[in-house]
Amino acid sequence: MTLTGEKTGYDAAAQRSEELRSLLAYHNRRYYQSDDPKISDAAYDRLFAELKQLEERYPELLTPESPTQRVGAKPLDKFQPFLHPSPMLSLANAFTEDEIRDFDARIKRLLRRSEHMAYVIEPKLDGVAVNLLYEDGTLVTGATRGDGATGEDVTLNIRTVAAIPLSLDGNGGMKIPRQLEIRGEIVIATAAFRILNERRLVGGEQVFANPRNAAAGSLRQLDSRVTAKRTLDFFAYAVGMATETHMKTHWDVLTALQSWGFKVHPFARQVEGIEECLAGYQNLYAEREGLSYEIDGMVIKVNDLALQDELGAVSRSPRWALACKFPAYQETTVIEGIDAQVGRTGALTPVAIMRPVQIGGVTVSRASLHNQDEIDRKDIRIGDTVVVQRAGDVIPEVVMVVASLRKGTELPFAIPTTCPVCGSAVVRLEGEAAHRCIGIACPAQIKEHIVHFASRGGMDIEGLGEKMVYQLVDAGLIKDPADLYALEAEALLMLERTGEKSSGNLLRAIAAAKTPPLEKFIFALGIRHVGESMAKLLARRYAALEDVMAATIDELTAIRDIGPEAAKSISRFFREPSNLKVLEKLKTSGVAPINNLFSAVMESTGAFSGKTFVLTGTLERMTRQEGKELIESRGGKTTDSVTKRTDYVVAGTSPGAKLAKANALGISVLDEGAFFKLMETP
Repeated sequence: MTLTGEKTGYDAAAQRSEELRSLLAYHNRRYYQSDDPKISDAAYDRLFAELKQLEERYPELLTPESPTQRVGAKPLDKFQPFLHPSPMLSLANAFTEDEIRDFDARIKRLLRRSEHMAYVIEPKLDGVAVNLLYEDGTLVTGATRGDGATGEDVTLNIRTVAAIPLSLDGNGGMKIPRQLEIRGEIVIATAAFRILNERRLVGGEQVFANPRNAAAGSLRQLDSRVTAKRTLDFFAYAVGMATETHMKTHWDVLTALQSWGFKVHPFARQVEGIEECLAGYQNLYAEREGLSYEIDGMVIKVNDLALQDELGAVSRSPRWALACKFPAYQETTVIEGIDAQVGRTGALTPVAIMRPVQIGGVTVSRASLHNQDEIDRKDIRIGDTVVVQRAGDVIPEVVMVVASLRKGTELPFAIPTTCPVCGSAVVRLEGEAAHRCIGIACPAQIKEHIVHFASRGGMDIEGLGEKMVYQLVDAGLIKDPADLYALEAEALLMLERTGEKSSGNLLRAIAAAKTPPLEKFIFALGIRHVGESMAKLLARRYAALEDVMAATIDELTAIRDIGPEAAKSISRFFREPSNLKVLEKLKTSGVAPINNLFSAVMESTGAFSGKTFVLTGTLERMTRQEGKELIESRGGKTTDSVTKRTDYVVAGTSPGAKLAKANALGISVLDEGAFFKLMETP
C-alpha cells in the first residue's frame, strides 16, 4: 500500500509541477514582457514556492527550463538582445522576521562564523532593473534584465533618463574601471506617475496600473522621444563586471557609484548584525508612505565583497542578499456580487464585484477569488464586509471576511454547473482546483480552441495561425472548428490583408486537413490531459474515433499511462452534447481521420513495449522526430523529461542537463550507434 501511495504522490507532483511551470512562465511573460501582471507578487511567490518545494522533494522533476532555474523572462523580439557580461541574478524573498533571521543564521553557518555580520540595507525600489555598460567612462549600452543572461538593448531610451550619466565623473577620487557594469532601478516618482495617468485619461489612453508598469512601459517605447517625456529616474545599487577595481565592501561600491555621478538612495546604510537589519526594516516600513518613490521591501546584502564571492549563488539568486518584502496595502469594503468568468482555457474564475475603495492611490472594485476552494476556505459570501489588499501593491485580492459585521442576509456562492457563456457542462476533475467548461465551441475560449485545433501537432493547417483565427472569429465567420470547412473565398477576401492567393492557399490547406492521422485529430480536439503522447496511445488502442468515443472510464484506465483523471476527462468530453454536435458537423464536412497506428501496432513485434526513451542533444543520422517514430514503431514511447522511469537516453552532441541527470539516476545512455544497434534487436 505504501508503494502505491508513493507512486500516486509522485504522479500528482509531476502533474502539479508541470502546471506550475506553465503558470509561472505565463505570469513571467505578463510581468516582464507585457508589463501587465495578472496576479500579485505574493500570489506569484506562492506558486514559485510550491514549485520549488515539489522539485526539492522530487529532484527528478527539476528541469533546466524550470522558472526556479531562471530569472525574469526572455527579451522582447522588438529590441535587439544584449548578452550581459556578468549574470543579473534575482533575489530570494523573505516575508517574516523569522525568515530574515534564518537568512542570517544560514550565512553564518556557511561561513562558519558566530559573530555579528556586517550588512548593508537598502530600499527595494519598485521599478525596472537595468544594466549599464560603460567603456572608458562612457555609456555604450543600456539593457533590461531580461532572463538574467540576455536582456533587451534599450540604449536610446536609457540615454533620455537625466539621472543616468552619459560620461562618468572621474574627479571624485574613485578610479573609473576601463570596463564597468552598473546595475540599478529605473523608477518613476509617485507624483509624476499621477500626472502621467491624468494625461492619459484626458487623451483617451489606458492608464498604467502602477508606477512600475509606467516605468517599464516607458522604457520599452520604440520611439525614444516618448520615453524622454515620461520623467523617469534612476538609482544605482550595484556593480557587475568591473576591471581594475580595488573596492572591498559593498559600501565602497555605493560610495564609488556616488563619486562617479549616480544617485544612491539616501536610506542605504551600514549595519551590524541581523537585529539592526530588522530595526532598519521597521523604520523603512514606517517611512514608506512618505517616500517619493514606491518601494515594496528592503534588501539586505553582506557588506564584505570577498565573503560575497565565498558565499556564491544558487541557480537564480545570490546567497549573500535577501529581499525582505513588505505587507501589501489593505482596506475594507463590501462584496456586492460574484461573477463566474470563463477564461481562454475554459477555467471558471469567480470574481468579486466590490464597492469601490481606494488602496494605495488606486480605485479597486474587482478581485479574483481564484476558485471554489478559496471561497469555501475563507467563507466568502455575497454581502460580506471583507479586507482587501493590493498584493505586491499591484493586484487586488480578498484577504479575509470580517465575520463580526455579518447581518445574516449574506448569500453563499457556488460555481455554476453549466457554463454561463455556452451552457455546456462545467466539471471539476479530481486533483484540480479549477472548474472548467468542457464545450469545444464555447465562445469564451473558441479562439484558443481553434488555434490549438489548427496547430502543427493537431490538424496542421498551414496559414491558419493565431492572427488569422482571431480575424475569422471576430468577423463571425467561424464559431467552432467545424466552421473552418464551410469557409468560402468571398468571405475570406473581406478580411484585412487577405488576397486571392492567400485565401486560396488557406482553403486548400483546410481541405487537405480532412483526412488527418487519428492521433493528430484526437490531440486537435483539446481534451484536458490529452497531449500528443496520450493521443497516440489512444490511436494504438482503438481502430477508429467512434471506438475512442465509446470507451468507458474503466477501459481507458486499463491502458498503460492513462490515469483516472485523464480517463474521466476523455469520457466526459465525448459525452458532452455540445461537443458531439461539433464532431457531427466535422463528419458531415468530410473530416475522416485515418488510423495507421492501430494496424502498425497489431503488426509490430513490440520489442520495446513499455520502454521509455528520451532524445537529447544534436543527432546526426536522424532528426528527433524520425527517432521518435522509430521508437514508437518498435512499441516504445518517448518523453521530453528524464525521470527515474526513463529506460534509455539517446544522446547526440551537446546533450546538456538531460545527460547529467541520466547519469545521476543511473539510466542507460546510448550514442546514435548504440541506439541503432538496439533498434535492430529482434
